[in-house]
Amino acid sequence: MFRTKRHKVKRLDFILAGAQKSGTTALHYFLSRHPEICMGDQQEIHFFDNDAVFVSEPNYEELHKHYPPIARSTIAGDCTPSYMFHEPAMQRIWNYNPKIKLLILLRNPVERAFAHWNMQRYRGREPLDFFDAVREEKTRIAGAPPAEARRFAYLERGFYGRQLDRVFKLFPREQIKVVKFDDFKTKQRHTLTSIFSFLGRKPVRSLRNKDRNVVPYERAMNWEERVFLYNLFAEDITKIEQLLGWDCSDWKL
Repeated sequence: MFRTKRHKVKRLDFILAGAQKSGTTALHYFLSRHPEICMGDQQEIHFFDNDAVFVSEPNYEELHKHYPPIARSTIAGDCTPSYMFHEPAMQRIWNYNPKIKLLILLRNPVERAFAHWNMQRYRGREPLDFFDAVREEKTRIAGAPPAEARRFAYLERGFYGRQLDRVFKLFPREQIKVVKFDDFKTKQRHTLTSIFSFLGRKPVRSLRNKDRNVVPYERAMNWEERVFLYNLFAEDITKIEQLLGWDCSDWKL
């Protein structure tokens, strides 16, 4: 019986790098079900956003140990949404593999912030109500260590313009695919086909859809909160439209 020759992963081929609460868990599931894609032994490896790893020369074996030997036709990827947000991560990724491909999912930043807060409430990590949490965000972040501060960066994570600037300064556009969360949700098959094509892989014929990482909402966002957040994000949303050539009218009031 013919056995496919396998080899150790020496460099990842792609990274699903963001943004948090924008469908990355669902996309990770679909990617991991493709017969020619290996996503490692855990969803978020958190290698490139772990500052302790980069105090001295990084040991990439600590990253590669999460991957079994793979066939020549198989590509390897990591899904860690905070890579786009954590400022040093993109430079570290470029140093590791300047030819790596990057997948980025973006969601309406107002909706993303509320979903992030709700997740923290559900996990028992957020004592403040939403409006109080966003108004206290800068103070809380200033007084917390980086890993802790990320948990409460409801607004900061949603300023995609500056995050994408870091990406585009390092990587050519043909190595980056940015997907709108709404397209992924409403035109899933078409969007998945384009993602697999970007990765150089054929689409999978049948993939069962199931919402993942979905938690019940404690309450709905009220109009005052929505207006307050939109006014904060309006300028950045315009920047996203210019950077990506998108129509983000569905993100506006």
